[in-house]
Amino acid sequence: MTDTRHLLVEIGTEELPPKALRRLSEVFAAKVEQGFNAASLQFSSTTAWATPRRLALLIRDLPISRQDRKTVRRGPALTAAFDEEGCPTPAAAGFARSCGVEVEQLDRLETKKGSWLAWNTVDKGQPAAALIPAVVDAALAALPIPKRMRWGSREEEFVRPVHWVVLLFGDEVINTSILGIRADRYTRGHRFHHPDKIYLAEPEAYLPLLETEGYVLADIDARHEAIRAQVIEQAHALNGHAVIDSNLLDEVTALVEWPVALSGHFDEDFLQVPSEALISSMQDHQKYFPVVDDDGSLMPHFITVANIVSKDPAQIRSGNERVIRARLADAAFFWNQDRKQPLGERATALRKMVFQEKLGTLYDKQERIAALAAVIAEKTGADPQQTKRAALLCKCDLVTSMVYEFPELQGTMGRYYASHDGEPDAVAVAIEEHYQPRFAGDQLPASATGQALAIADRLDSLCGIFAVGQAPTGDRDPFALRRASLGVVRICIEQQLEPDLLELLEAACEQFPTELGSGSVIGQVFDYVMDRLRGYYQERGISIDLVEAVLATRPTSLLDIDRRIQACRNFRALPEAESLAAANKRISNILKKSAQDIPQSIDVEKLQDAEEIELARQLESLQASVIPLMDAGDYTPALEQLAALRQAVDRFFDQVMVMVDDEALRGNRLALLQKLNQLFLRVADLSRLQN
Repeated sequence: MTDTRHLLVEIGTEELPPKALRRLSEVFAAKVEQGFNAASLQFSSTTAWATPRRLALLIRDLPISRQDRKTVRRGPALTAAFDEEGCPTPAAAGFARSCGVEVEQLDRLETKKGSWLAWNTVDKGQPAAALIPAVVDAALAALPIPKRMRWGSREEEFVRPVHWVVLLFGDEVINTSILGIRADRYTRGHRFHHPDKIYLAEPEAYLPLLETEGYVLADIDARHEAIRAQVIEQAHALNGHAVIDSNLLDEVTALVEWPVALSGHFDEDFLQVPSEALISSMQDHQKYFPVVDDDGSLMPHFITVANIVSKDPAQIRSGNERVIRARLADAAFFWNQDRKQPLGERATALRKMVFQEKLGTLYDKQERIAALAAVIAEKTGADPQQTKRAALLCKCDLVTSMVYEFPELQGTMGRYYASHDGEPDAVAVAIEEHYQPRFAGDQLPASATGQALAIADRLDSLCGIFAVGQAPTGDRDPFALRRASLGVVRICIEQQLEPDLLELLEAACEQFPTELGSGSVIGQVFDYVMDRLRGYYQERGISIDLVEAVLATRPTSLLDIDRRIQACRNFRALPEAESLAAANKRISNILKKSAQDIPQSIDVEKLQDAEEIELARQLESLQASVIPLMDAGDYTPALEQLAALRQAVDRFFDQVMVMVDDEALRGNRLALLQKLNQLFLRVADLSRLQN
């Protein structure tokens, strides 16, 4: 059994970028694992740790040396390696040269598929200690660091200056340098609580020693949960509930090594400012956790996480209260100043904000959206006048002081300012909702006015950007058209909106100048949205063949597409589904191969065999009940009724020859199959369903 040891790797640095810390730690671990696997050094497990000042790994049960590795390199087949006289061919000679030997020194490899020339080599084993530095260096070089830096007079580059390196293999230090720093067995504790070196006798001592002596909680997940628990506890002590944003919690976790949560307070007068602005100020600028009461209303408290155990916590609290007071005073100033000018009067300032060079300013975009939103409102049941009014105001808050300071409040502040100006509630709410969904999984606009405006905004961007030839390519999507497309898909499907997408795209393109030629891109934009639709369903576990079966019939309403897909999904679960899908595929092939013109109707007088007569009878009977269901979008019961055709279809193909010599009889049978095929195609092309 191979002897093994644990390996500890620690890279000690100046403060690492907090938003990148977890990613750096994960990639470092993954790359080291890949390196050891490539070097044939098997280990049992890896644990990664990370703090603002260190990246660390514990690799368990790493062999102390790599065993000899036998490799077999296969060359040309013997039949190609030697001619009829047994002399080496150029193929054999070339293979020998690539192996650095003569042809006579090559071996023979016998397999079930034949005999081959081969070259057997043995890669001698090496001590793991000799391989580890290269693995670590390669892993550090592969970290996702956009811009590396140098420090001092060193040539080495890293995300931040490196001050110490631990490379401890069992109880021995690996004699090497990493990033220009000599490796040893000394780690460092907290910058203030324990700045001195900490001696490590073995890798397993690392985590407990850092915590008990160094005042460093190196486990990022443990630190994450400790902060969460402390923040919740502080909020409960204030008879409130902490607002814990997951991104903020991750960032704070990456900012501290020894978290200590403390609560602070601010003047209640600031609560007259919209809570969203106060929360943005606390979270974005100060990394504080806001506190709300049982009703969700903001309380005049905040929670901060210090990176030190203070002898006088009141001093830390006082300092943070002094800073937040200034921040909130800024927010209050913006709020008071912005309300002095009605939101609608700010529209002229949008003339100076370019949306896209060929598409004009945000003022132009807002005007186009207003006309388009009114059209969409008529199709979705929203009030056209209120929708148009909301559209004419929807971008105006972009030129307010509050949104300039807190861009994430666009739309939200527009709602507040519109309400302050006396605009109808539907208008104010739509201004905020038209940005939804802002990201994957975000909530959708709930009001009819907000839905129409949200769709209009996104379709204007899609048609305009495609028209000027800047459609997304690869990873490049500067106008976020993928997100815009998915937003339209989600709003129409999940909010049960009926409009025809092609009609909406035509209406959107009509708002652009004729010379732009936007009408020519309607098909491209439609297909682009359909591609996003495919991804939408794949994320929900719906197989792609179901989606393609529906899209093959080219329906143009997103909600109608969804109803068809759900109906096909239910149909597939029926015992008749597989047989009918196979029959549809057979019918499709027969119709494609037919060279004659197929009659548009069935001549019942020409039906001869009992099986075709019965199929025609059942088909005629079902049409009366199925077609109205399909016209109403009730596809599930329609397909359930059509499933009753299975036996008649099976008997038809078992007993009836379609492609007979008699042209009239053949045409009549083709007409019967075409009628059956067209009935199913009113829902989907079932021939595309996989078994």
